[in-house]
Amino acid sequence: MSGVVHVVGTGLAGLSTAVRLTARGQAVRIYEAAPFAGGRCRTFHDPRLSRDVDNGNHLVLSGNTSANAYLRAIGAEEKMITLPEAAFPFFDAGTGARWRVAMNDGAIPWWVSQPSRRVPGTRLWDYLRSARLAWAGAGQTVAEAVTDRGPLWQRFWEPMTWAVLNTTPDRGAASLLWRVLAETFAKGGARCRPMLAPSGLGTALVDPAVEHLARHGVEIAFGRALKGVTNGADRIEALHFADGDTVSVASEDRVVLALPPTRLKAALPWIDVPDDDSAILNAHFVVDDPALAKAPPITGLVGADTHWIFVKGDVVSLTVSAADRMGLMGEDPQTLAPRLWAETARALNLAAQPVTWRINKERRATFDQSPGGVAKRPKARTAFTNLYLAGDATDTGLPATIEGAIRSGEQVAKLASKLAA
Repeated sequence: MSGVVHVVGTGLAGLSTAVRLTARGQAVRIYEAAPFAGGRCRTFHDPRLSRDVDNGNHLVLSGNTSANAYLRAIGAEEKMITLPEAAFPFFDAGTGARWRVAMNDGAIPWWVSQPSRRVPGTRLWDYLRSARLAWAGAGQTVAEAVTDRGPLWQRFWEPMTWAVLNTTPDRGAASLLWRVLAETFAKGGARCRPMLAPSGLGTALVDPAVEHLARHGVEIAFGRALKGVTNGADRIEALHFADGDTVSVASEDRVVLALPPTRLKAALPWIDVPDDDSAILNAHFVVDDPALAKAPPITGLVGADTHWIFVKGDVVSLTVSAADRMGLMGEDPQTLAPRLWAETARALNLAAQPVTWRINKERRATFDQSPGGVAKRPKARTAFTNLYLAGDATDTGLPATIEGAIRSGEQVAKLASKLAA
């Protein structure tokens, strides 16, 4: 294919775009502001913990078709392990109750007819009534689409909204939540098995992609923060970087900006994008307790500050979604850590205190996933004939997830390839 595609940004959206374009024989040049690839999805060595940890905890499911195709494309299928069943343990910190949602593999959800496999205190009719989420309007929140406030709301819909949309049900867009459910839960347990990265998500999703691109002659120019562009009437003519360098965009070239909303707005001041100041708090604890070996790899919590617990070896990692709305972003870590650990120790039946810990606050973890924020998501194709946008904040139809980021790259690669054909 003629020309070069200039990809700015090496989060999963940018990497996905570059991998797909390279597979089509397209020449690609990549620019990244940071000294590393991966964006919000990376694995790093924490000297305080003396462990490799993920920047944030993300859940990938067996039904995430784009993520699985991406893993195959970069030759990293073995970097992730799929659990044998779609089973999710939960703990209610308020009542001490424990349960396990265990889905059957087939598309017909007979698991909801068995009390031992569904949320305790719920009836089959509760699940049938919740199907109205599929018909939610574009402006409806989860709270408006699902009106029941019984046990299923407290123990499924609320934690699901926190996890998927990184906000509260009274703000989260119902259409986004339904799209995830339609591709996973609605198709049965075979599409909902958790996929884990034993050595870290960056090791599974980022490093192999960088190596794959290098094998195809594509290197990443790190430390290249995009400052702005020069545009003509209908196309981008040059890219201007903060280091003073300017890259001319030839007539047959194309440009893909795979940037989060704040950085995209800085480069293209005229564009309207959703806010990206929805926060997530992650805590990592190194624990020396034999009981940890019996803990499930993933546990959901209700009635607690913590929403999800991930166990990987002797590291216990916690995720608190929408931590800004919960008022936790301003709390002193020295005060917050013991409180988070206390509810985690109860959930996992651990007696030992952590050897050491670390709290990471992601102040710009996701875009605003309210109906108003969703309405501002930019399209992949722009008014300029050679400019495309990628990223989980673009209009993929999916929330701000790994699947959404990777799929945006797939879509942009197809569009950019058509222009070159």
